[in-house]
Amino acid sequence: MPKPTAEQIRQKIKTETFYRSAAVQRSSVDEENRTVEIAFSSEDPYLRWYGYEILGHEKGEVDMAFMASGDAPFLVQHDHGDLVGVIEKAWIDSDRKGRALVRFGRSARADEYFQDVVDDIRKNISVGYEIIEAKLIEESEDGPDVYRMKWRPFEASLVSVPADTTVGVGRSRENIVILEKEATMPKEKTDTGETPVDVEEIKAKAAREARTAEVARIRDIDALGKMHGLEEEADTAIAENKTLDQFRAFVLEELAKKGVRPVENYSPEIGLTEQETRRFSFIRAINALANPNKPDAQRAAAFEYECSEAVGKKLKKDSDGIFIPVEVQTRDLTVGTPTAGGHTVSTDLLAGSFIDMLRNRMMVQRMGATVLTDLVGDIAIPRQTGGATCYWVAESGDPTESQQAFDQVPMTPKTVGAFTDISRKLLLQSSISVENFVRSDLAKSLGLGIDLAGIMGSGSDNQPRGILNVSGIGAVVGGANGLAPAWAHIVNLWSEVAQDNADVGALGFLTNSKVIGKLMQTEKAEGTAQFVCKDFPDKEGMTGLGGARCGVSNQVPGNLDKGTATGVCSAIIYGNWADLLIGMWGGLALTVDPYTQATSGTVRVVTLQDVDLAVRHAESFAAMKDALTA
Repeated sequence: MPKPTAEQIRQKIKTETFYRSAAVQRSSVDEENRTVEIAFSSEDPYLRWYGYEILGHEKGEVDMAFMASGDAPFLVQHDHGDLVGVIEKAWIDSDRKGRALVRFGRSARADEYFQDVVDDIRKNISVGYEIIEAKLIEESEDGPDVYRMKWRPFEASLVSVPADTTVGVGRSRENIVILEKEATMPKEKTDTGETPVDVEEIKAKAAREARTAEVARIRDIDALGKMHGLEEEADTAIAENKTLDQFRAFVLEELAKKGVRPVENYSPEIGLTEQETRRFSFIRAINALANPNKPDAQRAAAFEYECSEAVGKKLKKDSDGIFIPVEVQTRDLTVGTPTAGGHTVSTDLLAGSFIDMLRNRMMVQRMGATVLTDLVGDIAIPRQTGGATCYWVAESGDPTESQQAFDQVPMTPKTVGAFTDISRKLLLQSSISVENFVRSDLAKSLGLGIDLAGIMGSGSDNQPRGILNVSGIGAVVGGANGLAPAWAHIVNLWSEVAQDNADVGALGFLTNSKVIGKLMQTEKAEGTAQFVCKDFPDKEGMTGLGGARCGVSNQVPGNLDKGTATGVCSAIIYGNWADLLIGMWGGLALTVDPYTQATSGTVRVVTLQDVDLAVRHAESFAAMKDALTA
């Protein structure tokens, strides 16, 4: 294949987005202001498919207008829909390096990633940029040419590995130069008119597949390590190029030493293809269950019954209705893509997966609760209850031996049921917009039930135990007969968690609208005109208290008792919401009651899901249960 000309290269690279990587320096993290300073570019030569690239850092060579505007996004994995922060300012330093100050947001996801940066777990930064002009400064007949670029950065991202998998691997932390992308110039033809085999293209494809496999290995080992509290061991396994199976075997050995039974490795999927996943219909399944004596309805749902039977075999249990396969619960239907539903609906449909809709209905999930899906059997989550002790010793003396202590947080499936009523006429519709409406309604009813249990589940009568009923959480008391919430109570809630060294992670308050209404009219100190809560909740139900996130949900009880204050007290919860664990076992089941609402022409659809909740560390939460708002 002939070497592309400089002009061909100039034309092609103007249509591409490029990425370069660097590492976060722990010393640049400001935890109080939630900022991190990063260096994202330099003039070091970098090998691309067209030759060595040098990003110019002289005056006029880099367009910093957007990057330095205060509006440039800070993303995860270059996903424009996954915003976790903003680039407050950016500049070119005297050492010819591009630098930026990044400030993280306060959403649950931003908190998660900021904490990983603070803990020195996520260290890799990648910057996205485009080429404005390429200038050939050194031409070589045998080796790569050298180009100096005028360029424009437009975003920076946290990445798991220093790479962007959609375009190829960039630099490792050791600055090993790797070919990023093969040229895609037109192929020559032989004298017979046939296009010859492109060996370089085959090599490039193999390299891309290898990179994809490597990213998957790192991701899976990292996730397994976090699940079992073996993050450092996971980092070592990744560095030593251990396979996922090798690391899994190591984890089993380590858990066995601690007497901990690990989460079983189980896949609840039944092997549906993408086409089969799109074919499954909640509406057909419900219609068949509502009309057991109508042959047409039964024939129409033959595929749904077949899938349900396969799920039942996986779960080793029977259903009175129909099991919904995991693949169907996690699918996406969008009008924009014809093969994903666009041919069958004429109205806009912005449907996510059923699981995503379910999570979005849960305020505790929005606060940062940890959701474990597709579980099987009883599980036990390891928990450290004691740490090693530090001793001062004389010269040549031996420290007293001490060991860390562990126990387990057990989780056992408990069945939650929720229902919604659907008209018979609606069930006769085949539009995907109706399909999505039904799925969304079912997710709403089920999500609200799980959310309520996470907040105040009793722990008895087959219910999980919610935060407010967990023994050992911090307590802030208003008065013998309750008391109006004040700034001091908010501070004391924070203090209850902080004094146990638990003020890390997805921190935030959660309360109801009555409390927020009261706090918006309550001054921190009399006559200051500085109110405890400054802002109305946004459309996601979030506001702020004392600089911390605050979720607002009327799932938080406002009818508690305290002394003579009967049925009028509200709760305020503060804590690290990542320590609220929500376990969901595979196998969402649908059953139908066609009789209860028969006179009104509606069908009652009941959703059944196996769920359990647990608080990993009681010290991570504190609550005030006697806030008066009247």
